[in-house]
Amino acid sequence: MTVFGNMFRAAVTACSLALMSLGIAQEAAAEELGAIKEKGVMRIAMTGAYPPFNFVSESNKVVGFDPTIGAEIAKRMGVKIKIVTTAWDGIIGGLLANKYDAIVGSMSITAERQKVVDFVGPYYSTMRAVFTVSGSKVTSVSQLGDVKVGVTLGETHEQWAREQGYNIKTYKGLPELLLELKNGRVDAIVGDLIAIILAAKASGLEVAQISDLVTESVGAGIAIRKGSPKCLTSAPMGQISGIA
Repeated sequence: MTVFGNMFRAAVTACSLALMSLGIAQEAAAEELGAIKEKGVMRIAMTGAYPPFNFVSESNKVVGFDPTIGAEIAKRMGVKIKIVTTAWDGIIGGLLANKYDAIVGSMSITAERQKVVDFVGPYYSTMRAVFTVSGSKVTSVSQLGDVKVGVTLGETHEQWAREQGYNIKTYKGLPELLLELKNGRVDAIVGDLIAIILAAKASGLEVAQISDLVTESVGAGIAIRKGSPKCLTSAPMGQISGIA
């Protein structure tokens, strides 16, 4: 079975267990769930620029692991799904403004984000990684202070790169990052290990991981407004390892 096959089955099983606990959710959660069911549509947000987890196909349809997870959750709730694509740096603000019901976009679960939203999950795990093009002279983290580093605007990786004092350039999504790396406009890019490896392979770009970066595994979860319907912590969520 493929990596994504394993991830999908485990993620859906975990969310299904959590959905079974909706009957004991708080009154506010029940009211919002009722509103979603009355409309018959669950609105989920993602950038559509994070292949292979979510991206726009040649037929102009948002596809990938994240929309598949969102569609399965909506199906089991008995509603249809509406995918909303939006820029990553404003995606939480849109959720709080009720422009959509959940963010299903491979969002890292962090303490800072948990102050303003709740999370379902994690539904898979990954870790921060730095990549260059194969054959690059940049082979160590110690060299990153002297080169241009590409990051996606609004990701936790942008904040981390700024904290290191790197000379960064920000972009809207992973496809742009890989293109800029390929064309030599940045010397290295920072992002999620799984996503970069798979997206680079799909694009035919040969990349090399800087191996001396010390980092920890981070869970990706589904963000919802506090008090929202809970495919949430009221039931156990299994963490899925994407690689290894």
